[in-house]
Amino acid sequence: MTLQQEIVGNAMQMAVVSLNPGQTVYCEAGKFLFKTTNVTMETRLSGPSGGGAQQQGGGGGMGGMLRQAMGTAMQAGQRVLAGESLAFQYFTSQGGEGTVGFAGVLPGEMRALELDGTRAWFAEKDAFVAAESTVDFGIAFQGGRTGRSGGEGFVLEKFTGRGTVIIAGAGNFIDLNPADFGGRIEVDTGCVVAFEEGIQYGVQRIGGLNRQGMMNAVFGGEGLSLATLEGNGRVILQSLTIESLANALKKAQGGDKQGPTGGLFSTHAG
Repeated sequence: MTLQQEIVGNAMQMAVVSLNPGQTVYCEAGKFLFKTTNVTMETRLSGPSGGGAQQQGGGGGMGGMLRQAMGTAMQAGQRVLAGESLAFQYFTSQGGEGTVGFAGVLPGEMRALELDGTRAWFAEKDAFVAAESTVDFGIAFQGGRTGRSGGEGFVLEKFTGRGTVIIAGAGNFIDLNPADFGGRIEVDTGCVVAFEEGIQYGVQRIGGLNRQGMMNAVFGGEGLSLATLEGNGRVILQSLTIESLANALKKAQGGDKQGPTGGLFSTHAG
């Protein structure tokens, strides 16, 4: 069943979700805004695929309970290692239709993605806002070399299953398909919000180790690398990066250490 939701607002959007009786939606801790009184709220360490909404009881007596506990601990530990929230909050409508509101943590847009079970979606860290209990949340670790080069691209959120998942980003969104641009696009590593399974994500160095390559890195504002997205599928980019927002705030507070060069010498918010 598709989640009934409406995304409202402009500069700081929110998602208003309408739940049918017995329907459950979950969110990352800290992204809940409001709910009607007939919607129950429960905080769990497990996602839907790890002893949560779809695996009550665990089966197998004490051994099943132990396996379930270990699976939950591994899930939570993986999220913490990735810098994600330790817990999820689950909302279920009781005795009639209910309403729940969610929002991201940065000024920007939100997007509802519909999963049909054939393709997974990958998203940047902290993009996840909420999803139906039929959607599984996981962590995908990008290959070591690519991840170390790309910074933001090392850890990705992964969504599988069927149903609706809501994501958020900074600034405005643009939807692109690399197939419409010769099969490949190159973007700032901080601008990637989400992409469908089948898109190949990588990182490439800007130019060579020559004069122009160093000019790009030092004065161009992009550092040494760009993200590459190849294939045929949907890609969502954002117009505002967390690093540029952090640097703008530091500059407004008189603490800008970026100087006139940016790029390689910029202060990375971390």
